[in-house]
Amino acid sequence: MTGGAGFIGSALVRHIIENTSDSVVNVDCLTYAGNLE
Repeated sequence: MTGGAGFIGSALVRHIIENTSDSVVNVDCLTYAGNLE
């Protein structure tokens, strides 16, 4: 997934991790809009 540290992307990453057995690879530029938490 690209942009997984943004508002929508992080919600989608959490949803995938919590509700599926899939793993996620996140690629993000981590500009002012990104957050690792």
